Amino acid sequence: MKHTISILVQNHPGVLARVSGLFSSRGYNIESLAVGETEEGDVSRMTIVVSGDDAVLDQIQKQLNKLIEVIKVGDLKAGNSLSRELCLVKVKAEGHGRQELFEIANVFRAKIVDVSGSSLTAEVTGSHEKVEGFIELVKSHGILELVRTGAVAIGRGPEKL
Repeated sequence: MKHTISILVQNHPGVLARVSGLFSSRGYNIESLAVGETEEGDVSRMTIVVSGDDAVLDQIQKQLNKLIEVIKVGDLKAGNSLSRELCLVKVKAEGHGRQELFEIANVFRAKIVDVSGSSLTAEVTGSHEKVEGFIELVKSHGILELVRTGAVAIGRGPEKL
């Protein structure tokens, strides 16, 4: 089972290393990690996706709360949160395949951000499943390069972490 954890931390050098080190020292695999400043410049928000049962999640939360730089830890449950990823995909685009790629991008509401004589680069944003679906459809054209962010997530409604 995948869990999305949101962590507010002090925006100091070395915090990311300490948090990720906590995961590796305990043998937990980070599937996705995104970090950025919040509306408060001295606070950063980490969004981490991990696999494991509820006991693993509970243990991770307890260990994170022991770190001095950690301000707050929250579990973003799928139904009560929004999660998005960003992916840039450079694909071979020659002949009739070019038009098909534009059509696929249109269906997925992806943006074509660069076009050359033999390739195009698309930007797709959305849920993990949407990004995976887009990648799967353009694979047959020949992916030249792919880069993606980890998930960023936020709770629904007026409550904040």
